[in-house]
Amino acid sequence: MKIGITCYPSYGGSGVVGTELGMELARRGHSVHFICYDAPFRLDRAQPNVYYHEVNIPSYPLFKHPPYLLALTAKMLETARYQSLDLLHVHYAIPHATSACLARDIIGGRLKVVTTLHGTDITLVASDPSFRDVVAHAINESDGVTAVSEDLRQETLRSFPVCTDLVTIPNFVDPAVYVRRPDPCLRGRFATEDEKILIHVSNFRPVKRVAMVVRILAGVNRRLPSRLLMVGDGPDVGMAREVTQELGVDDRVHFLGRQEQVVELLSQADLFLLPSERESFGLAALEAMACGVPVVASRTGGLPEVVADGETGYLLDPQDLAAMVDAAIAVLVEPATHERMAAAARRVAVSRFPTDKIVPLYEAYYRQVMESRTD
Repeated sequence: MKIGITCYPSYGGSGVVGTELGMELARRGHSVHFICYDAPFRLDRAQPNVYYHEVNIPSYPLFKHPPYLLALTAKMLETARYQSLDLLHVHYAIPHATSACLARDIIGGRLKVVTTLHGTDITLVASDPSFRDVVAHAINESDGVTAVSEDLRQETLRSFPVCTDLVTIPNFVDPAVYVRRPDPCLRGRFATEDEKILIHVSNFRPVKRVAMVVRILAGVNRRLPSRLLMVGDGPDVGMAREVTQELGVDDRVHFLGRQEQVVELLSQADLFLLPSERESFGLAALEAMACGVPVVASRTGGLPEVVADGETGYLLDPQDLAAMVDAAIAVLVEPATHERMAAAARRVAVSRFPTDKIVPLYEAYYRQVMESRTD
């Protein structure tokens, strides 16, 4: 099958999922064409069957802002025609699905559009209701729509007049890649033998509540010597640094910036923190679990579908700092408890969300969409 994939190339869950899915499809023999304004963060352009088509956004004096939607539509149309694509799989309803549906309608024929909802495209409406009809149109015009969690699927059905079936296909992790690799030398760079290592990986947007991550570290450190690895970058990194200074823990927090591969860092960690305001799935938590790292996270969105509360970590009210600190201590203080939860985290991740179980669901869905009639 010849598949076009469009995702945001930046450091974030939806871009990671779109990129990893495309590369895995290429390994399975499909011809995969990434259509993006920049090469996705994790894309291996040397991999066989993987192609990259850059969306060049022209600057017209007539327009106050660059016409990204039109440029994306034009590149989708060009790629679909010259590469004889069977299907466009877009991640995010706005603007990707809108562009894909427009390209499909222009080209006609058998080209299909599959849209995967990741959450922000749905919660966007909460901040600006004027987008509601636009998002609903993008969903209903798609030939197939998937959501990364059952919670997101249900939220979409509640929020929009959806006239099409929505299928839940969760995110995935490669158990062969995401496996714990202890490295005493690397761990020694961040902590002594008697200290615990907490870790947070994100795009540092407000929804991730990185100030809370630092506050949890400060609370844990008062009772158990600990360090915190902050992996990623984004708008709130400066604020997070300020909080470390306010709390007097700036010497215990390491800001490591964006990392293409986080396995090595996750492998040195004892606990993963994700006190987000909202998570439609929680891919970073899944990757941590696959590396045998228990998770303390918010009981919100799709996280309860990933983190087994009391088994692979704890889920709590995202506003309850004391409860999150207590939960972190409960995981870390007793070696037997930590060992049990670490083993359970790995077991759940690789049994429920492995690549070789989830990617075939997408392939089957593609075939279903391709075989469906166009009204």
